[in-house]
Amino acid sequence: MTRYFTKDHEWIAVEGDTATVGITDYAQGQLGDITFVELPADGAALTKGASASVVDSVKAASDVYAPVSGTVGAANAALADAPELVNTDPEGEGWLWTMTLADAGELAGLMDEASYQDYIAGL
Repeated sequence: MTRYFTKDHEWIAVEGDTATVGITDYAQGQLGDITFVELPADGAALTKGASASVVDSVKAASDVYAPVSGTVGAANAALADAPELVNTDPEGEGWLWTMTLADAGELAGLMDEASYQDYIAGL
């Protein structure tokens, strides 16, 4: 499994032509306590860079953008009752949705973990 990151603080873990998407630990830290997560519908077509989800926190509502284009496989149903999973385990149990990639070539524009850590260090 290969993990990539965006400048908008999403992560995408890719295995073959399927992927799991969420927000980074840095992002959840900036948002504060998460109170609600609006997830994309199963089967929804997502376009790279377009808003796919909204995370509400005590500080603000924040769009989560699709890191690549594709089709939603499943949303993380556990977040309906436990949105705080995004705070406690953002890159694990707090994942947002799975998807099938439309074009794996879009991954080339994303950062690897080392590049992402360098990026957030400069913020």
